[in-house]
Amino acid sequence: QVQLVESGGGLVQAGGSLRLSCAASGSIFSINVMGWYRQAPGQQRALVAAISSGGSTNYGDSMKDRFTISRDNAKMTVYLQMNDLKPEDTAVYYCHAVTMTFPSSIYWGQGTQITVSS
Repeated sequence: QVQLVESGGGLVQAGGSLRLSCAASGSIFSINVMGWYRQAPGQQRALVAAISSGGSTNYGDSMKDRFTISRDNAKMTVYLQMNDLKPEDTAVYYCHAVTMTFPSSIYWGQGTQITVSS
């Protein structure tokens, strides 16, 4: 089992920045990919960014220009730096982790709310 604890959400004005953190615990040796999804009201959960244990990154549509994902493997923590935030970035942001086991398992954090005011 893997537990994910997110931090760093909150209320920010448009144009501001936030950094999310997600720390994994438990069976962390099995984790390959870590990353972030977000879900706005009435919308499906969508990929923000993901990063593998080797550092390969993948971003959702239109995310890469303002968001940067990074990872500290020693701390098993993933970060999401978000700049120039816009009201449309308002959503619950969920950390996720995918194991390298077969079959793989996916774990989710509890979610952290980000609200961007105009």
